[in-house]
Amino acid sequence: MANDKKKMVEAITAQEVDFAQWYTDICTKAELVEYSSVKGFVVLRPYGYAIWENIQKILDGRFKATGHENVAMPVLIPESLLKKEGELVNGFAPEVAWVTAGGSDPLEERLAVRPTSETMFCDHFSHVLHSYRDLPMLYNQWCSVVRWEKSTRPFLRSREFWWQEGHTIHETAEEAQAETEQQLKCYADFFENVLAIPVVPGRKTEKEKFAGAEATYTVECMMKDRKALQGATSHYFGDKFSRAYDVTFAGRDNKLQYPFQTSWGSTTRMIGAVIMTHGDNNGLVLPPRIAPVQAVVIPIAAHKKPEVAEAAKELKARLLAIDVRTKLDDSDQSMGWKCAEYEMRGVPLRIEIGPRDLENGQCCIVRRDNGEKTFVALDTLESAVKELLDRIHDNMLERARANLEENTFDLSTWEEVKEMASGRGGFARTKWCGSRECELGMKEKAGVSSRCMPLRQSGTKGKCVFCGKEATTDIYWGVAY
Repeated sequence: MANDKKKMVEAITAQEVDFAQWYTDICTKAELVEYSSVKGFVVLRPYGYAIWENIQKILDGRFKATGHENVAMPVLIPESLLKKEGELVNGFAPEVAWVTAGGSDPLEERLAVRPTSETMFCDHFSHVLHSYRDLPMLYNQWCSVVRWEKSTRPFLRSREFWWQEGHTIHETAEEAQAETEQQLKCYADFFENVLAIPVVPGRKTEKEKFAGAEATYTVECMMKDRKALQGATSHYFGDKFSRAYDVTFAGRDNKLQYPFQTSWGSTTRMIGAVIMTHGDNNGLVLPPRIAPVQAVVIPIAAHKKPEVAEAAKELKARLLAIDVRTKLDDSDQSMGWKCAEYEMRGVPLRIEIGPRDLENGQCCIVRRDNGEKTFVALDTLESAVKELLDRIHDNMLERARANLEENTFDLSTWEEVKEMASGRGGFARTKWCGSRECELGMKEKAGVSSRCMPLRQSGTKGKCVFCGKEATTDIYWGVAY
């Protein structure tokens, strides 16, 4: 048994040896993705897609609870339509994939494979919006987009990725700004209470904001290797896109006016965040609320006592009845193989039952997050499993929060930031004067990018980390994926 487990674990590069290779090993060995024959594109395998489905189900429910409806926009965008908003097209131009022929016939106009859908939503709004009574329009779309990235890595950066993109229009700027803030809070809550990942909510700098937006807000995460990952974003557009695409409505005074717009999105990058926040050298460690299998039941020595097999089936049925996603593994694989396999896949709970357990009216439950074993009376199975799943989530969040807090440093000079970034890594929290020159200087000299200006500002005065001028703005810096 021990040899089987050792062999399985050796298939994964240790985090401390090569974190990037460890990550790639996890993605492939846990059967989340497969590299396709199209460079930069991946296949989401059933287990990887099941994680995405659970994420999608929870987020979709939250969006609908706040009045959002799902729609589906065309995958192709006419070049003339894409060019109507200059900042947007310039921001995405290097990454756009183009369709130039239909069958054997050249197209009269190039069609962009959507890198994002602001243009199509605006075009749609221009046709269906008539009066203030039609507002707000609160739409969301689940789809894939294509961006021709130069370098790729599963979930983090690929030429096609899956996401959701919300697009809303409102009568007033205040309503649109409230929507932007609401969705940012939605993402922050989802990361912490579903993915067990603490975040730093904040506003992006002018340099880092979404092309064409008036303001971009983000939730920033810290991975186990102390690098930053942008988790999700929420954008306030004002009426900029409405004017560019001639989206108007008859206001309460019967005069034509432009609506105010938002956009917000999250992607399969969240799966990458889960891997790099919680995973270990044995494989995935999945937050229970998105795990495709929350508990696996494994009968032990069932060949010696047939009642064990029946008891295992009963345990599975009881857990399914309380909506715990449960699998029964009664295959002829060795116990060592099974332990290693479900550790690799990050299954939160492993439930073992054998002849002696039956005699004692109990089962053994093993936690994936910390390896802790608990013997549970069979008649308390349901409540024990529910409690353990919540404990696992809380423990995972606590450990991730400790990593974030212990590796966030209050620094005052770019030299200190450089030393941090080139050494252990982490987040540098500093003062910033707000100038683009200082932001670029931090990238050039300290090797970090601005992550966000946190929503919670200290209100204290200090000196800009780069130029030394008096400054009041708190900002986070880090090395990002």
